[in-house]
Amino acid sequence: MDTADNLPGIRSLLDPREVKLNLLLLLIPAAVVLELRGDHGPAFLASMGAIMPLAWHMGKATEEIAMRTSESVGGLLNATFGNAVEMIIASLAIWAVYQDPTVQDTMLLLVQASLIGSILGNLLLVLGMAFLWGGLHHATQKFSARASQTNGSLLLLALVGLVVPTVYASTGGDHPNVVQLSHYTALLLLLVYGLQLLFQLRTHADLYAAEGQHDEVPMLSQREAMGLLLVATLLVAWMAEILVGSIGHAAGEYGLPTLFIGIILVPVFGNAAEHFTAITVAGKNKMDLSVGIAIGSSIQIALFVAPAMVLLGWALGVPLTLQFGIFETVATFLAVLVTNFIIQDGESNWLEGAMLLVTYGILALAFFFM
Repeated sequence: MDTADNLPGIRSLLDPREVKLNLLLLLIPAAVVLELRGDHGPAFLASMGAIMPLAWHMGKATEEIAMRTSESVGGLLNATFGNAVEMIIASLAIWAVYQDPTVQDTMLLLVQASLIGSILGNLLLVLGMAFLWGGLHHATQKFSARASQTNGSLLLLALVGLVVPTVYASTGGDHPNVVQLSHYTALLLLLVYGLQLLFQLRTHADLYAAEGQHDEVPMLSQREAMGLLLVATLLVAWMAEILVGSIGHAAGEYGLPTLFIGIILVPVFGNAAEHFTAITVAGKNKMDLSVGIAIGSSIQIALFVAPAMVLLGWALGVPLTLQFGIFETVATFLAVLVTNFIIQDGESNWLEGAMLLVTYGILALAFFFM
């Protein structure tokens, strides 16, 4: 049993002298004050910055809980709560459309962009930085090729769910039919996600066992970890509400395309915890865990979060579809293709990481100039 006497406790996690990222927690009251004053552009920046330490604390709390579970369940918990920020932002944007249909174009674009951006960010930015950082410390790093091939196949299948509605719409398909196609495709993708969970947690759990995942000493008791997770999630929801409400003002005030904000900025800040964890463990040569975080999060976005948001929109009468646009779909296809080629041999080095980062940089520039 964990006791407060033999664990560092929650104070050490909140101490800015121990965790410098905690200094950004000051942006929480700043975002609230700026929003109340009507300074929507600065409020957008403050809320986006505040999400970074909150996401880190969510990730840390999840890791603490995962230390007391099996490796497969722990990995699933890390991926699920690692993607909680995207789910909260997307849900609030859909709810905003439900309450005010006049913001439909901006909000639905934000939802789709943040989902695509999370996939691109995890596959290219996070994995690229992990391979680069790990490769600078170790000449060649190895990870499970079998798990990587299975995950690569799941990514390609998920890509089908994005490509088909987009291609159908580009050939002149009616929008009502695209909406219905997206609804039923979302149901099938969720079915695949359920089968993947069965595969990962029951029938082939050994395939996903990350060596060395639980060799660290817990810092929090179970109650402290769950309390931290709850509080951090609620604060993320609050900051996400400010972010979603001010994104239109920020786009106009700073001259940033909404697509660029959704695909590049929101996922980078929202996935800060995953970025940090995947890169850190890569430096420790724990590549199964590092690759699992990056690829697993992308799979969960494509097979669970995106379909779930489409079904939420269906329930609320909001016409969110899996038609993500030709360029966005092509960008995702290229990301999946490049990633599959690089991970299929079960080995990585710093040059492969640099290749992934350059690919991400090219796509980021393209979205900025769109």
